[in-house]
Amino acid sequence: MMKFLKSLLVISIFFTSHCFAQPFAGEIQEFKNQDKLNPPPANAILFVGSSSFKKWTDVSNYFPGYTILNRGFGGSTLPDVIFYAPEIIIPYHPKQVVIYCGDNDLASSDAVTADTVFERFRVLFELIRNNIPGENILFISIKPSPSRIRLKEKMEKANLLIQTYISLQQHAGFVDVYHKMLNPDGSVMSDIFLEDNLHMNAKGYAIWKKVITPYLLK
Repeated sequence: MMKFLKSLLVISIFFTSHCFAQPFAGEIQEFKNQDKLNPPPANAILFVGSSSFKKWTDVSNYFPGYTILNRGFGGSTLPDVIFYAPEIIIPYHPKQVVIYCGDNDLASSDAVTADTVFERFRVLFELIRNNIPGENILFISIKPSPSRIRLKEKMEKANLLIQTYISLQQHAGFVDVYHKMLNPDGSVMSDIFLEDNLHMNAKGYAIWKKVITPYLLK
């Protein structure tokens, strides 16, 4: 109980400057409605984060033999995931949490730095660990995309900061999809994205499947 109250305090402090009207409230409510109609499986692997997960609607087909619960929502940022963690992460008590987020954080404002993203990730990591001790947590690296090439240096630094932090934690992993999405010359692959040059097509998700699979818990 004390750990839960501590986490609520962290969220309260973290969101002093966050917008009171939550833009994803409808999506979160829809998750709850789905859970009432079809209770989510116990001991699942929870995918949570932004639209790269939300748009991966057939994610379970990519990982046969694994029980996947997808709770990616909107164009969420790490503060959004932190805010909704008590509703879409903690109650499920999954055996593993797979996070993809941070991309939108950097794109939201020039004032958001790699250090900002790292600090936000650390808050989320500790929030999960305080409520589900020993939980296995995977972070999928921030991906490169043609439409956000200007953020390349920030993305690389944020990835490195998070990777370094995770390397010091138990039951945690950093999945580097970033470099797998680059051509030999370092440019971003262009044929793995939809027309918006931001979200991936099936070829892009096939790359993710190959990199992520070795980290998933059976």
